Amino acid sequence: MNNSRISILLIVGLVLLGVGASAFTVGERELAIKLQVGKVVEANYEPGLYFKIPLFQTVRKFPSQILKIDDAPQRVFTLERTAMTVDYFVMWRIIDEVPFYTSTGGLQEVATDRLREIVKNSIVTEFGKRTIQEAISVERVELMQDMLLNADETAKGLGIEVVDFRVKQVEFIDDVRNSVYNQMREERALVAAETRAEGREAAELIRSTADKDRTILLANAYRDGQIIRGEGDARAAEIYASAYNKDAEFYAFYRSIDAYKNSLGKSGDLLVLDPNNEFFRYLNQSSGKR
Repeated sequence: MNNSRISILLIVGLVLLGVGASAFTVGERELAIKLQVGKVVEANYEPGLYFKIPLFQTVRKFPSQILKIDDAPQRVFTLERTAMTVDYFVMWRIIDEVPFYTSTGGLQEVATDRLREIVKNSIVTEFGKRTIQEAISVERVELMQDMLLNADETAKGLGIEVVDFRVKQVEFIDDVRNSVYNQMREERALVAAETRAEGREAAELIRSTADKDRTILLANAYRDGQIIRGEGDARAAEIYASAYNKDAEFYAFYRSIDAYKNSLGKSGDLLVLDPNNEFFRYLNQSSGKR
């Protein structure tokens, strides 16, 4: 009886060991392949419980979440052959477990090294197509997009997808930084000089236009003044003539009084005339004679 119980327990234990050795699970953040004698016999597992033949079949699992490469700054040359350092990071993930296993042996370190080389080649290629201004200006977004597409296209052969590619910083190396800054300063100084010259030219144009307008306005005002003055003189002459025709004696008296006001009574005036001169005719008659 005891032997039978032991046999049953032994059989149950062997069955449990066989089930445990043949069963495996695939998590939601995992990719898995089934291998038989080193060859892939099944892949593309959904999350769940699966079985394999113990000893003859093995299972390899890989992470499906996004991974990151944050490498040391890479030295590159621009289109002008100017050396720069590019600090960047790459986000990637495994999307096809079969080519990933066959191309890297299923080793994440190998995949990281190969992807690092792909990314470096993409950086060198894309920066080599652009000038310094294009590399550090608003075209940075286009530059990163081109590097992402270039690296992702090459990485697909490894069963890898490059999710994101970001350039954190672009710097000149020490031996060219000063010369580049001086060159940029000279270019800015040239642009500033051209802008000032254009400003002076515009100011001279405005000033000459204003002077011309002023001259025209003064000339027109003088012309209009002369016309009005001439019309006034003509009207005055007309009035004088009319007054003369009506009363010549009164007209002569009025003109004499006006002459007296303009000629006599001013400080420092000296007038030497004969008292019987016609000029004093109305003064001599001021005794009350009519």
